[in-house]
Amino acid sequence: MFKWLLLTTLFGGLLFINTCKAEDETDTSIPPKVDDDIGKHTDGSKTDDEVVQKEEEAIKLDGLSPKEFRTLVDASEKHQFQTEVNRMMKLIINSLYKNKEIFLRELISNASDALDKIRFLSLTDRSVLGDKEELTIRIKIDKENRMLHITDTGIGMTKTDLIQFLGTIAKSHTSEFFNKFQEAQQDGASMSDLIGQFGVGFYSSFLVADKVIVTSKNNADDQYIWESDSSSFNIFKDPRGNTLGRGTTVSLRIKEEAGEYLEAITLDEIIRKYSQFINFNIYLLKSRTFAEEVPDDDATAEEKKSTESDKKTDDDAAVEDDKEEDKKKKKKTVDKTVWEWELMNENKPIWQQKTSDVTEAEYHAFYKSFTKEGDDPMIYSHFTAEGEVTFKSILYVPKAAPFDLFSKYDKKTDAIKLYVRRVFITDNFEEMMPKYLSFIRGVVDSDDLPLNVSRENLQQSKLLKVIKKKLVRKALDMLKKISAADYETFWKEYGTNIKLGVIEDSANRTRLAKLLRFISSISGEKQVSLAEYIERMKPKQENIYFIAAMSIDEAKKSPFVENILKKGYEVLYLIDPVDQYCLQSLPEYEGKKFQNVAKEGFELDKSDVKKEEQKKRLEKTYEPLLTWLKDKDKLSDKISDAKVSDRLVQTPMALIASQWGYDGNMERIARAQAYQKSGGDTTMNYYLNQKKALEINPHHPLIKDLLRRIEESKDDKTAIDLANVMVEAATLRSGYDLRDSVGFADRIESMLRRAMGISLDEKIEEEPADEEDQVKVDFNEDENVIDDENDDGDDRNAKTTKSHKKHGDLLFLFTSLNMASCMAIKRSFEHDRDSPNNSSYESRTSSPSSKRRRRCYPMTVVSSPTPMTNETTEQTVFPDVEPILTTDVLLNRIKEEVRRLQRRHQLKVSTSSDLNEDDNSNESRSSSNHQHLLTLKQVNMICARILKEREDKIREEYDRILSYKINEQYEGFVRFTQDQLTRRFSELQFSYVS
Repeated sequence: MFKWLLLTTLFGGLLFINTCKAEDETDTSIPPKVDDDIGKHTDGSKTDDEVVQKEEEAIKLDGLSPKEFRTLVDASEKHQFQTEVNRMMKLIINSLYKNKEIFLRELISNASDALDKIRFLSLTDRSVLGDKEELTIRIKIDKENRMLHITDTGIGMTKTDLIQFLGTIAKSHTSEFFNKFQEAQQDGASMSDLIGQFGVGFYSSFLVADKVIVTSKNNADDQYIWESDSSSFNIFKDPRGNTLGRGTTVSLRIKEEAGEYLEAITLDEIIRKYSQFINFNIYLLKSRTFAEEVPDDDATAEEKKSTESDKKTDDDAAVEDDKEEDKKKKKKTVDKTVWEWELMNENKPIWQQKTSDVTEAEYHAFYKSFTKEGDDPMIYSHFTAEGEVTFKSILYVPKAAPFDLFSKYDKKTDAIKLYVRRVFITDNFEEMMPKYLSFIRGVVDSDDLPLNVSRENLQQSKLLKVIKKKLVRKALDMLKKISAADYETFWKEYGTNIKLGVIEDSANRTRLAKLLRFISSISGEKQVSLAEYIERMKPKQENIYFIAAMSIDEAKKSPFVENILKKGYEVLYLIDPVDQYCLQSLPEYEGKKFQNVAKEGFELDKSDVKKEEQKKRLEKTYEPLLTWLKDKDKLSDKISDAKVSDRLVQTPMALIASQWGYDGNMERIARAQAYQKSGGDTTMNYYLNQKKALEINPHHPLIKDLLRRIEESKDDKTAIDLANVMVEAATLRSGYDLRDSVGFADRIESMLRRAMGISLDEKIEEEPADEEDQVKVDFNEDENVIDDENDDGDDRNAKTTKSHKKHGDLLFLFTSLNMASCMAIKRSFEHDRDSPNNSSYESRTSSPSSKRRRRCYPMTVVSSPTPMTNETTEQTVFPDVEPILTTDVLLNRIKEEVRRLQRRHQLKVSTSSDLNEDDNSNESRSSSNHQHLLTLKQVNMICARILKEREDKIREEYDRILSYKINEQYEGFVRFTQDQLTRRFSELQFSYVS
């Protein structure tokens, strides 16, 4: 019984032990289920201790293993940041800095400050340098451990310094800074409004690092390590001893999202951007891979064995064999990687030196390195400004303007870079240099500029205004020193900028006026300054005369300069759109006012008594004409006044703008403005719709004839039409656009009808629409004809003979109608009485035509008498435009269209051979039944289709050439119209067509 009880107890105990062991194994092996409710646990989620341990083990310093480093941290003195400091850390990481790359600039600046301190101490005590006489900054990347090390050989920090300067942000100013930041946020102010430098640059490291380790050695203390994760910090003595000698190493464990800062190319760009002008050398450890030849041991292994078996026992022979073996070893090429320290700031801040110590070659080399330009600068200026703010600067003018100079005119520029103690701060300043001088490149460096907390902006805009004022003055002084040979190039590249400066910069308007250049009536293609113009002014000349136009040729032929040029006065030609705005902003230059000769108030010489008396006599003589022109039933809707002119010589009339109105050139510019309200601006419309004064030339034969006609009858229809046409012609010559171009063309047609003896009521004959009046197309390849089936040869001869007697009138009629049509659709036309085209046309119209056929020529014909091939086209007067169709090409297209229509109507196509059987017999042609006839309606459809194909091209042609051909159009038409009107309506044989 006892044995049985003992066995039962032992079995129960074993069963209990196995059950507990199975439960333990179950708890550790079964993974958690998805069904478990994670939210029911009240414990906060956190990073696993194992993960934290692995991250800490990743921190590796030279000479310390991760385990040793962790042991030192656990045994070190632990310090907690103050509550306000914790709040400050969040502020720095999340709000203070705009871009993360600033951290490297701040750490390099701190290293430079430490180097400056030890350098100053060494001036009085050389022993403080010890064995570390080299003052440098070295940056090393450890990608494997995600570490970045910045080491300097500066003064270093003691244990007390580490606690005092790294453990307390900006010492006693922390609370003040935080309070000011909160106030700025509540007031909606900017960070740049905060005053003072608070020493928080070191903590920008936490922008890219989750842990920062500082190892520092000062001559007065042992080497210590400071370590922090932004919430607390630890300090302990470095067990490695004095490994630095002197100086500081800042080691950053880079965050996962900031991995680009472990790339050498990224650090290279940041260093060269912000710190390339630091006084001390900055080195970055970089790798370089190159190809190298090494012995190929594998290839020579077997050769070595065979050589050893054949060795002689003789010692001398063995030595010789070894030498032969070395020579016979095969080589192979392998890639070899070496690590080298590369200097990042080879460019030194030459603006810190005296101008006498810097050569021109050094200035040019610095410019090329600074701007990445390949050419030397046109001119440069190196100066030091003192006063309310002291700074040093170098300014450059590039030889060529950038291609996007005006596309970025209203945007912030990066042409001027601001440095504070040779550390780059920003180039994003609108206040540093005005827009019109945005092409100037340069640097500005100051030691006493107050910055905001993040050192990304200046605090006081007042100082910026002082700097800007001095920079502009120095820049303009520099531009005045450009040589005459280089100034032509400068004006070509930057002339528009100077004109914009006159408009925008009222404070420096007088200085900029001395830089202006214009083409004048006596300078040819050379640009002249205003000072040169004043030197050549006539003794009694009070004003500077100018005329605005679209081109030099238009300005020379303007009616407003006829009398001025005749008397030898010089006139400035303003051909750029901005020129007129420029002189409007510049009321006078050296006491001489500017006078637009196209506006009212212009008088050459008021002291000439004889001229004034003669003008009064002419005004009295032409009083009836002037009154008649101002009659509201005649021209009052077009002009505001009519007066006798003393500025016209060869032109009968001209329109003069009021003193405050728009002249022709300004109207064109105003109408071309893209940025304006729908329906136009009210103020602009007021100026555009102002009536102009009409000035007449009392010596012109047309004006004399017009006076005679209105004296005979004020209701003379011809005189009314003549006056309207002359006023509209004057509108064109004065640079204005016609409001009613269609009405202008109609009046030209009416006058031509009277001149040709054609009744105004005679209507245009329309082609019959029925099928009976038919024409047929002759597909003769040698001659381009359209035969009229019912045309009698003798009658046609009589008509032709009659037309030959009036071929001069017909030429006048056709040419005038063609020009009027061009004006109606704003097409270009050029007239030349002696041109070959006109003589060719006359010869073709006057030559006897065939008795059997009536020739049909288009308006544009060729002058060459030689026959043309089928695809010959005539060259147009417009460049880069498809030539005008000739008769051959036109006929070929008509034949193609006829074939298309005949296929459509299932008609039979006639050929030349069908027509050759009896070509001279009208009866034979009319009796042939194998030819199909086309009605006039079908021919009209053919021609309409061909013309339609040309219509779009003609309109595109017009759009391309209107801007630079409108002047030739106006000039040619006006000259022709004056010539014809003079011939028709004046007793004097006076012509202006040369």
